Amino acid sequence: MRIVVTNCNTTTAMTEEITGAARAAAAPGTTVTGLTPAWGPESAEGWLDSHLSAAAVLDTLRTYDGPPYDAVVMAGFGEHGREGVRELVDVPVVDITEAAAHLACLLGRRYAVVTTLDRSRGQIEDSLETAGVARNCAAVIGTGLGVLDLAGDPARTGAAFLAAAGRAARAGAEVLVLGCAGMAGLRKELADRLGLPVVDGVAAAVKLAESLVALGLTTSRVGGYAKPLAKHRTWSRPAP
Repeated sequence: MRIVVTNCNTTTAMTEEITGAARAAAAPGTTVTGLTPAWGPESAEGWLDSHLSAAAVLDTLRTYDGPPYDAVVMAGFGEHGREGVRELVDVPVVDITEAAAHLACLLGRRYAVVTTLDRSRGQIEDSLETAGVARNCAAVIGTGLGVLDLAGDPARTGAAFLAAAGRAARAGAEVLVLGCAGMAGLRKELADRLGLPVVDGVAAAVKLAESLVALGLTTSRVGGYAKPLAKHRTWSRPAP
């Protein structure tokens, strides 16, 4: 089984970190390939970044020329694009936001998302609403840290996430969801310190993708995710 994991930004170091987390979660025999968009934002933090990222990820998959793959994992928490990718490719597409929330709903009645900047909360809330899992979300809480700040000072990052996770627990969360693909390394520490199940979206998406492939299931072509209409599309601005 081969899974392609798409980073939502152009930072290759983050792609490597995400790919490492995906490989750690994958079953023996599953090959994980990480893809970095050739253009777009260096980190996705806000509506503009998110829409640019969605187009860049679609373009990356459209022009992919590597070995055939069996599933796509989209590693942008709360970012746009998953519906478009489901139209574009003929394999299962699992978004880490949706995957983490679905697993969290199996572990407790209420979950909370701990993410990076507060400005990302609206996107995450909308993504959960579209996925049909928003009613179980107790809160989406920001840590005040930017995406590219996470790896710079591990002690500060850990402290910020513990503080935010504590607020999430007080808001009634029974399960925590890590709201950024770059947070996978914090899962065990938070679970041990807080005594709550903690779901990492990358690991959740990989295991769900493996399950869909093993069951022979893929995206329905009836209705909303029908193949795109045949028409001329300009993907880039012609050179002057």
